[in-house]
Amino acid sequence: MRAVDIIARKRDGEELTSEEIAFFIRAYTEGQVTDYQASAWLMAVYLRGMSRRETVDLTMAMARSGDILDLKDALPVSVDKHSSGGVGDKTTLIVLPMVAACGVPVAKMSGRGLGFTGGTLDKFGIDQRLPRGTERARI
Repeated sequence: MRAVDIIARKRDGEELTSEEIAFFIRAYTEGQVTDYQASAWLMAVYLRGMSRRETVDLTMAMARSGDILDLKDALPVSVDKHSSGGVGDKTTLIVLPMVAACGVPVAKMSGRGLGFTGGTLDKFGIDQRLPRGTERARI
């Protein structure tokens, strides 16, 4: 399988297979696909779109490209709202307390000092002296 063929298929409006999507993401994270190839693929996706299945396959390939934290022992069922960041992104600060108030366990992974926009912890103004780890908290 070659990245250039996958780019061309998407450019031509074809639906990619699950294997092609998984290959592309894996090859990119391993440095076998260049940034300009990834950019060309992203432009083709933007212009041609993705089917629902392709979108799910892309999401799963991206999730599997790194470490996956298994919280089943602590929280058999939980949700997280991941922020893509940005100066005006305050959705997390509103949505998670509402979901938690409904009794849904929230396993929020948060960052600090993520550039000039800051991470969720920066926006909350959380004191950095708080212990880090897997402690459970209730709002």
